[in-house]
Amino acid sequence: MRRRRVIAKTDAAPVAGTPELKRSQPSNGVAAYARTNPFMFGLLGALGVLVALVIGGIVDQLATVLVYIGVAVFLALGLDPIVRFIEQKLPRAAAVAIVVAVVVLAFAGIILAIVPLLVEQISNLIKNGPTMIEDFMNTDWFKDVSGQFGSTIEEAVQGVLGFFQDPGNFADIGGGVFAVGAGIAGGFTGITIVLILTLYFMASLRGMKRTAARFVPAYQRDTFSELLEDVSGAVGRYVIGQASLALINGVLSLIFLSIIGAPVPALLALIAFIGSMIPLVGTLTASIINSLICLFVSPLTALIAIGYYLVYMQIEAYVLSPRIMSKAVAVPGALVVIAAVAGGALGGILGALVAIPVAASIIIIVQKVTFPAQDRKTVPPVVTM
Repeated sequence: MRRRRVIAKTDAAPVAGTPELKRSQPSNGVAAYARTNPFMFGLLGALGVLVALVIGGIVDQLATVLVYIGVAVFLALGLDPIVRFIEQKLPRAAAVAIVVAVVVLAFAGIILAIVPLLVEQISNLIKNGPTMIEDFMNTDWFKDVSGQFGSTIEEAVQGVLGFFQDPGNFADIGGGVFAVGAGIAGGFTGITIVLILTLYFMASLRGMKRTAARFVPAYQRDTFSELLEDVSGAVGRYVIGQASLALINGVLSLIFLSIIGAPVPALLALIAFIGSMIPLVGTLTASIINSLICLFVSPLTALIAIGYYLVYMQIEAYVLSPRIMSKAVAVPGALVVIAAVAGGALGGILGALVAIPVAASIIIIVQKVTFPAQDRKTVPPVVTM
C-alpha cells in the first residue's frame, strides 16, 4: 500500500532564487510600476480605451468598403460553381473571363433596357400625375371610403394634387432629383468596385482558401479545408438559387404588370427582383409595395396584382423553390426572418441580402463541427479531486 506524502503549507516567505519568488515577480518594469502607481495604471487603461475608440472609428469610416468586400466575396462564391463547370473544358482563367463577361453584359443589358423605360415612365407619371389623382378621387370606391372615414382622406389627396399643380414645387423636385442622381452615380461607382473585386476574388479564390488554411494548425488543416469547401459550396449554391428565383419573379412581374396596365411596370419589376433576393420577407414586402402602387390606377388593378402575387408566392414556395434550392442549405423560416431583419438593421438592403448566406454558413459549421463534437462525448468526464 503506497503512502501519500503530505506536504504541510507554511507561511514562511519564499527563499530568494526559488521558483515561487520568480513567479511572484512582475514580468517587466512597466507592469511593476503600474501596480505600484495608481495614476500610471489609470493612464494605461485610458490609452487602451483611446486605442479601441480609434479602431472603432476606422472601422466605421471603412464600413462602406467592408460592405463592398463582403458583397464581392459572396458574389465570387455564388459564381464559383459556374466557373468550376466551365473549368472542366477550359482553363480557369478563361472560365473566369467568360463568367465575368456574361455578368457584365447582362448587367449592361438590364441597365439599357430598364433605365430608358424608367425615365420615360417616371416622366409620364409626373406629367399625368394630377390627372391620375383626379380620376382616382372621382371613383365610386374613393367616394365611399371618404364618406365612411370623413374628409381626412380627401384633404390628404387634395394636398398631393395641389403639390403637383404648383409650379414652384418643381424646383424642389429638381433639387431632389439632383440628389437622387448623385446617389445613383454613387451606386454605379459602388457596383463597379464590387464587380472589379469580384473578378479578383474569383481569379484567386483557391489561393485565398489555401492562405486561410495556413492560419490553422497543420493537424487540423484537412478538416478545416473540407469545412471551408462545404461552406463556400453551400453559399454559392444558395446565392445562385436565390438569384434565379429573383430573376423569375422580376421577369414575370414585368410581363404581368405591363398586361394589367400598372404604373411604371419596369420599376415595379425591379422592386420585385430586389425583394426576392431576400427570402420570405423580401418577396412579401415587394408584393405589398407593388400592389399599393397599383392603387393609383384603380382598386381593381390593385386587387388583380394582389391575387397574382398570392398565386405566385404559392407557386414559388411549393414548386420553384424546392426544385431550384434542393441542393442548397435549408435555412429554417424563423432564422431567415431573424437574419433578414438583423442584416437589414446593420447594413440596409445589402446587409439583408448577405445575412441569409451567413446564416446558412453558420448552420453548416454547427452541423459539421459542433454536433459531431457533442456526439463523440458519450462518457461523462472524470472528476478529479
